[in-house]
Amino acid sequence: MVERVVATDDALALIDTLKETHGPLMFHQSGGCCDGSSPMCYPRDEFRTGDSDLLLGKIGDTPFYMSKDQYEYWKHTQLIIDVVDGRGGMFSLEGPEGKRFLTRSRIFTEEERVQLNA
Repeated sequence: MVERVVATDDALALIDTLKETHGPLMFHQSGGCCDGSSPMCYPRDEFRTGDSDLLLGKIGDTPFYMSKDQYEYWKHTQLIIDVVDGRGGMFSLEGPEGKRFLTRSRIFTEEERVQLNA
C-alpha cells in the first residue's frame, strides 16, 4: 500500500524519544510563514485540528496532519519526514533535543497515483 507520509529511521527514533517524555504526539504542517512550513510536533491533545486540516497518515503511530491549502501543493508527492541537527520550530517539541524535523519528498509514480486514487 502506498503511503502519503513516511518517516526515516532517525525521525522514528526521535519520535519514540519524544513520546517517552511527552506521551502521545501528533504532527501538523500548515504551510504558513515562519515555523508553519515545517512539520511541527505537539502533544496530541494540545493542538486542535479542524475542517481545514487533512489526516495524511501516521508515522511512528503518530498522526500527521496538513492544511488542505498546503496539501494542494504536495498531493503529487510522498512526504518523507526526516530529522537533522539544528533548532526546530519554536513550538515544536524536538527543539530542546538539538534536532529539527523537516519534510523531504518524492513524486509519486503513475502506478502509485492510481493506487492512491482508487
